[in-house]
Amino acid sequence: MSAPRIANPPAGFRRLIVCLALLALAGTAQAQWKWRDAAGNVQYSDLPPPAGVAEKDILQRPPNQRPRIVVTAVGANAASAPAAAASTAARPDPDVSSRKKLELEQTAQRAEEERKIKAQKAENCKTAQDQLRLLEDGVRISRKDERGERVYLDDQQRATEAKRARAVIAVDCPR
Repeated sequence: MSAPRIANPPAGFRRLIVCLALLALAGTAQAQWKWRDAAGNVQYSDLPPPAGVAEKDILQRPPNQRPRIVVTAVGANAASAPAAAASTAARPDPDVSSRKKLELEQTAQRAEEERKIKAQKAENCKTAQDQLRLLEDGVRISRKDERGERVYLDDQQRATEAKRARAVIAVDCPR
């Protein structure tokens, strides 16, 4: 025996379902960061506050974000400054690792760009060599003019195209 099925749910039930769905969506739309800016206004954002905002002015942060730790030497004693620097040097600086990541990404990006340039040069080289071969073999080469009619290259145009192909070969083909 199957469970009874409601053909048309009551309007109140539909409203309840819609309200629950809207409440579920509203929870994800809340801002994660809350801080007080230099003018004293409270700001909300899904991005962290600008670097100039003091830690005491950050009112709310996402659950997985830790407060920034700033170590400063206190007092005018010159001997305390090297001790503070030594204690901070023992801990890995998150900015250093992010800089290294950035440098690695930039190096990889440059290598990818160089690879693309090299592939494009190889393609240009092959095309220019094929075109030069056709020009030197005496094959009749035609083009369409502005009216769409076929026009064959004469000897002067053929020499100009061969010169252009040789220039591309000199630049793009490895020796």
